[in-house]
Amino acid sequence: MNDYPSLAVKVWGELACFTRPEMKAERVSYPVMTPSAARGLLEAIFWKPEFFWKVREIQVLKEIRYFSLVRNEVNKKANADNAQSWATKGEGFYCAEDDRAQRHTLALRDVCYIIKADVVLKEGIREDPAKYRDQFRRRVDKGQCFHRPYLGCREFAAKFSNPAGDEKPLALDMDLGLMLFDLVFEKNKTGRGKPRFFQAKLKSGVLNVPPEL
Repeated sequence: MNDYPSLAVKVWGELACFTRPEMKAERVSYPVMTPSAARGLLEAIFWKPEFFWKVREIQVLKEIRYFSLVRNEVNKKANADNAQSWATKGEGFYCAEDDRAQRHTLALRDVCYIIKADVVLKEGIREDPAKYRDQFRRRVDKGQCFHRPYLGCREFAAKFSNPAGDEKPLALDMDLGLMLFDLVFEKNKTGRGKPRFFQAKLKSGVLNVPPEL
């Protein structure tokens, strides 16, 4: 681990949904951004195979506000084998109208966070972390990203910038219960991830991620 202070980036958006994994078809958001969502947002701004992001804390800057919506979704995933068969035979098709379902979502509106995270070099990498930290800062300054960052769902786009320095976390304490930290994939490459949880608490508007994770 290096001795550099954690990098900080301010993110905000009109809508967000950080889905609780215990919910099935009906999506219900955690009250605040999860560490895995924060890491995904950071990787959208800047990522290299030589390092990974370790989220340290998430500051909640705006009041937690829920809203509900109903969306039209399809029940089945696209199947490449079926599509190839239809193309070969010259017949068959997929009709979304016949496979449509309406699903309820309990999401968040008008959110704003400050994410603090470290650049952690992978084993065997001898580069100076300052190299990647400076690249990240330049990309945030210019508003550059590999793809549009989002707040839990791809349709909920996020904006980002450097913190102004005068932001104050929400004066709120809350027990968030078990929160999903990440999916751990085994080395046998079965493709099935094992969920890892931690006991999450919001203290004075700040969600601290346990250092051992």
